[in-house]
Amino acid sequence: MSEAIPTSTAPPFGQWERMLANRYLRAKRSQGGVALISIISFAGIMVAVAVLIVVMSVMNGFRAELLGKILGFNGHVFVTGGVLDGGARDPTVRRILTVPGVTQAIPVIEAQAIAMGPGQITGAIVRGVAPADLKSTKIVAGNLTKGSLSGFGDGPYGGDVVVVGARLAEQLGVKPGDTLTLISPSGGATAFGGTPLQKIYTVGATFSAGMSQYDQAYIFMPLQQAQLFFGREDTVDAIEVRLTDPDKAERLKAAISRAAGPAALVADWTQRDASYWGALKVERNVMRLILMLIVAIAALNIISGLTMLVKNKGRDIAILRTIGGGQGAILRIFFMAGASIGVLGTAAGLALGALVSIYIGPIQQAVEWATGQAVFSSDVYFLNRLPAKVDWVEVAIIVGFALAMSMICTLPPAWRASRLDPVEALRYE
Repeated sequence: MSEAIPTSTAPPFGQWERMLANRYLRAKRSQGGVALISIISFAGIMVAVAVLIVVMSVMNGFRAELLGKILGFNGHVFVTGGVLDGGARDPTVRRILTVPGVTQAIPVIEAQAIAMGPGQITGAIVRGVAPADLKSTKIVAGNLTKGSLSGFGDGPYGGDVVVVGARLAEQLGVKPGDTLTLISPSGGATAFGGTPLQKIYTVGATFSAGMSQYDQAYIFMPLQQAQLFFGREDTVDAIEVRLTDPDKAERLKAAISRAAGPAALVADWTQRDASYWGALKVERNVMRLILMLIVAIAALNIISGLTMLVKNKGRDIAILRTIGGGQGAILRIFFMAGASIGVLGTAAGLALGALVSIYIGPIQQAVEWATGQAVFSSDVYFLNRLPAKVDWVEVAIIVGFALAMSMICTLPPAWRASRLDPVEALRYE
């Protein structure tokens, strides 16, 4: 053999061990190599790691985007109870605003109504807020598609200007400056109870929050006008509290409850949508587990390739043993040969998965242009684009798992090679 003869003083994972591992890995089939199986193992690990990174990034992005839209449109903590009526409401709002971490406390009325446009009628959700509170709600005021908020809240009882979701306005066939008719199921009070109330309003602006369930259903109305229209007199449905960090809602709930007083009932967003967010979390965990199993299956290909390599190189192993190569050296040679497939496949999968996740927007546009169809319909997924958020901690866990599985799968055939009896290997040579 032309390789350098190992000596007892050669360090573990030394140059000659690395040279032999590299030579065995690249050997052609005619030389007893398994290059094709190595390529298949490399490709399998690369694709599995890339898919796992992309899928988890999309799920992280979907959750972050959904959470941002929902919590940007709605409050983070909700105060109800006896503090909503009359003169008790404004002092309660001021006390809540003194709690550290609270940015807004918005009295809100929310009720269903029937909206009628030119030749079209549909259901809508009307939200009554003060003009100043609407202007400070960035997801609405910062995403106006047409018109402006300049006339919102002007006139007796807040005036008759409303702000309509862009998709709802398109469905009704109205635009800023046009009128639409709203019908309240129980706005008028008579001796016989509540009766439907019908009133014409002017569209002042349209907004697009980027989430279809809001854009096609919501109409914003001045708070005083909503109290009049829905017969709420001098009360509201809730005080929506917004925080600097929505994740701290559960911790700040007690402080907000103390500020609101004993007559208040306080709940946070995790309680209101517990089943929804719980389902998203379970789905994310199950998806991660399934895709990690795919990575493990891809890594198992290393066993078959390395087992064949050990069988083909039995004569070489026997010669190395007879000239002084120890069992540990043989183990390390074949361990490096198999583990290098996993390391290279994982590195390629990391690069591919990160690139796809980072540039998923242009990739979505290219696919939609090529196919002529939307791959992420907002009618189905609520959002109008495919989101992705790369969590590098999670990526590190994925890479670590792939490397660990590659090395674990490498150990059995490498251990078998180190235990090969030179006499048996050379008996029929």
